[in-house]
Amino acid sequence: MNAFNIITDPPCRWAVMWLLAGGLFLTGKALVRHRMKLQDHSIWPRWKTAAWYLLWPGMNVADFARARQGRRPSLTFAIGKIALGTFLLWGVARHFAHPLAAGWCGMTGLILLLHFGIFDLLAIFWQSFGYRASPIMNAPITSLSISEFWGRRWNSAFRDLTHPLLFVPAARRWENTSALWLSFAISGLAHELVISVPASAGFGLPTLYFLAQALGITLEKRAFPKHAKRPASPLTRWIFTHTFTALPAFILFHPPFVERVMLPFFHTIGALP
Repeated sequence: MNAFNIITDPPCRWAVMWLLAGGLFLTGKALVRHRMKLQDHSIWPRWKTAAWYLLWPGMNVADFARARQGRRPSLTFAIGKIALGTFLLWGVARHFAHPLAAGWCGMTGLILLLHFGIFDLLAIFWQSFGYRASPIMNAPITSLSISEFWGRRWNSAFRDLTHPLLFVPAARRWENTSALWLSFAISGLAHELVISVPASAGFGLPTLYFLAQALGITLEKRAFPKHAKRPASPLTRWIFTHTFTALPAFILFHPPFVERVMLPFFHTIGALP
């Protein structure tokens, strides 16, 4: 079997996913680094450039370049999230009879293990050498607005990539609302590449999810104005926020992706029998 057949064979769709995700990640790094060079002519040592590309998931190259402290995560919590993610992925997921339930349990464990746990450990590692390397996840469950969720708490790496490269130029050319919709639409297309393309199905659903986020931000500005005489309660705002961000997640990670990509991956790594 040649290399092309190996990566396009259905059981190896997960390999295509990881290759596409890695390609997007490195492309984003290159774009951000190029933008920094245009603004700042200081030259990094080669080892630092390689470390930023390969050993740090964040995209804010300017902050990483500065030798000052970032928000330091708790080592205990980082280890705890790794332990919980490992337990969900290799210990709990296999006990679900329904494949989608097993897949979602495994994906939850994988996100806790990687994005919340290992990435926190990397932040602690770099901060121990004096670099500003704030963790990319900042308690997203506590978000009280969709803007706060995407702007400050969920995956700051993606925000640091899309905000300067997409939102700011679009806002200068048109206005903030158009820039908001454009940024989320392109975010949706990027996720189509990593989610729907490997699954060969579900096209349009990740884009629909991200367009729903733009709609949610537009609605929340009207429903919860900053200077309202009677501000909505934190609980109301929390429910509104996660109705848009968490509940439609099944549209983003649609069933064909779970069944055709993630379940075979979990079988390969021994998380599922």
